[in-house]
Amino acid sequence: MQVDNEMLDSPTLSATTPKSRGLSRNPSFSGSSSTYQDDWDALPPLDRLTVLDLLDNFALPQQLEKLQRGISAQTDKVRRSRDAFKSKTQNARDRMVEEWRRRVPSADEQLERYRKRMRQRVDKLGKQWNDTKAISLREKISFICGVMNIFASGYLMGGYPEYFHIWYTVQLLYFMPIRFFTYHRRGYHYFLADLCYFVNVLLMLSIWVFPQSKRLFTAAYCLAYGNNAVAIIMWRNSLVFHSFDKVTSLFIHIMPCATLHCIVHLFRPEEQMKRFPAIFTIKHAMPGSPTAYANVLSMLAWSTIPYAIWQLGYYFFITVRRRDKIAAGRPTSFTWLRKSYAKTWLGKFVLSRPAALQEPAFMVIQYLYAVLTMLPCPLWFLSRWASTAFLLVVFGWSIYNGATYYIDVFGKRFQKELEAMKADVLKWQNSPETLLQSPQMAPQHHVVVVDGGPPAQATSLDAQLAPSPMRPDAGKNRSVSLDHIPMLDDNFKMGATGVDRGDEGAARERKTTGQD
Repeated sequence: MQVDNEMLDSPTLSATTPKSRGLSRNPSFSGSSSTYQDDWDALPPLDRLTVLDLLDNFALPQQLEKLQRGISAQTDKVRRSRDAFKSKTQNARDRMVEEWRRRVPSADEQLERYRKRMRQRVDKLGKQWNDTKAISLREKISFICGVMNIFASGYLMGGYPEYFHIWYTVQLLYFMPIRFFTYHRRGYHYFLADLCYFVNVLLMLSIWVFPQSKRLFTAAYCLAYGNNAVAIIMWRNSLVFHSFDKVTSLFIHIMPCATLHCIVHLFRPEEQMKRFPAIFTIKHAMPGSPTAYANVLSMLAWSTIPYAIWQLGYYFFITVRRRDKIAAGRPTSFTWLRKSYAKTWLGKFVLSRPAALQEPAFMVIQYLYAVLTMLPCPLWFLSRWASTAFLLVVFGWSIYNGATYYIDVFGKRFQKELEAMKADVLKWQNSPETLLQSPQMAPQHHVVVVDGGPPAQATSLDAQLAPSPMRPDAGKNRSVSLDHIPMLDDNFKMGATGVDRGDEGAARERKTTGQD
């Protein structure tokens, strides 16, 4: 009976007490009888058990099972992703290999491409040859126009000097736009700010806008007969009729002097007084009068003002504001002079100064040079024969420079081309195996017998590589000969022919073209 009561009084499981939760979630026991008895006494009676207590006891295994299922699902997902990535990688690699195999041409395809490039190269050479013919035609036209210009200028100067300033204006309006376009295309447009162009602008203003201004005429006359005319000698302006650039440069320097000579000395006095009153007043002024500008001090004073305006404007607008572009390689008069005259005593003197003082030193030397050339200007203005002699000297000097250009420059260039051709011939003679290893640009003559007939000359590339009775193994070694085919360079330069030497010719032409 006591046993039954103990069984009826057995503890029940409870979900509300922390101890019962701990026992239900941790059903382990230590093994000792006292601890087991205490735990058993703490259990709620069976009649008090609820569904929540049972669900609470089964919650942890369900969570563990759910976590395990999630891990298994993630593992399967990662495995499938890995398999898919491996499959895509393999497919991409297979496609790449297949594309590479498809794009790599065979030996025959490579030979066909080489033949095509050779044909294109020959066509390009033919176009360059035609361009050379066109250039030669332009040079011939320029030569004819240059000779006719000299003839027309001399005829007007001797027969109709009153129209010479119109002839000068028409030519200036023709030459200057072309000079601006060509120099801007070559990157020489900073040379357009030189003193020679400034002098031509002053003369045009004196002729057409301010013919009554004595000071403007004095400045234009001194700068034209001084710095601008002597530049023909100092800068080696040359009368080269076939070169439009050289003819333009010579025109810019000598035509202002010729125009002023006609206006001052060849005009009739009544026409001069009517058309150019400033010149008539200066020429017929009494010594010591306010209008007597035909002396050294007056001419130097009134010509220094526009010269200073030009020099300061050139320094601030070109040298200072464009310093970055000049440092990057854009040429100016100063940079060209520093390179061309670096070995002379004057160039060494300028280059020996600190970098910050080189340009001011150049400006001072240039002004002293201008003053030195303007000292005899009163003589040129007062004496017709002295002015004529001066023009003959500077023009004859330009003719001498042109003759030197034709004889020395052309002769040396032709000699260099002959030496290059001799070197190529010697190279081919000393290494004939190079002609057999790869097809050349020039046609190679091979003897081919056709149907037992007489030998024929085969000059084409197909004939070189085609099998023949003379060369039965030509077709068999076609793939082997591909290893010896030279690489084709699109940027290849012409050699001794001188066809493709535009930049070098332009640089040489710039060096021999005089600029202030």
